[in-house]
Amino acid sequence: MSMVLQARNLCAYYGATQVLFGFDIAIEEGGITTMLGANGAGKTTTLRALSGMTRTAGEIIFQGRSIAGMATEDIVRLGIAHVPQGRGTFSRQTVEENLQIGAMTRWGRAEIAADIEGVYTYFPRLKERFRQQAGTLSGGEQQMLAVGRAMMLRPKLMLLDEPSFGLAPLIVEELFGILRTLNQKEQVSMLLVEQNAALALDLADHAYLIETGRLVTTGPAHQLRDDENIRRSYLGY
Repeated sequence: MSMVLQARNLCAYYGATQVLFGFDIAIEEGGITTMLGANGAGKTTTLRALSGMTRTAGEIIFQGRSIAGMATEDIVRLGIAHVPQGRGTFSRQTVEENLQIGAMTRWGRAEIAADIEGVYTYFPRLKERFRQQAGTLSGGEQQMLAVGRAMMLRPKLMLLDEPSFGLAPLIVEELFGILRTLNQKEQVSMLLVEQNAALALDLADHAYLIETGRLVTTGPAHQLRDDENIRRSYLGY
């Protein structure tokens, strides 16, 4: 299967401090890849590096094109949508205004309006609240809005940072079901960073395990899920 994104010898820095140390990652086109590790392992930094939000070294190839060193807004225009930790919705704008903001790089009113209705098909609660300020939504609804806003880009790759954080189990189950459907129906590739390792490994096809900015192991998600030593040593369940 072809790769939608590959990073080789990826390093990342905050100022003079190096936080990622030269690992390789590949994301299959149409697949779901998860990145696991303890807090501070470098998972969020990896997403930021791929989005052009921090200084990097090494090679980053998206659909055959180098994006290393490219500005974040240009990476977004190529079709990489980043759903950050903490949702990142525009709290004073309405639900529908947030979705419109997600389509700022696109043209065509009719297509954008149709895609907003498509988001509402996935997230009916957002339809019910389309005139409500995003900051007044529940945590689960805000996370749904963040994913919906990313969908408005018509992304080829979605980077998801801790989508289950702070959500009730039933909401998490609903959200991850929608992510699976989105991946299967829309063929959106995904890179998922998630503290709930069991949940992530059930959703993903492939998994990476990192520790203090270095790659520990990689393989099919089901192999990591079934490896008792990995579960006990790194995943905590």
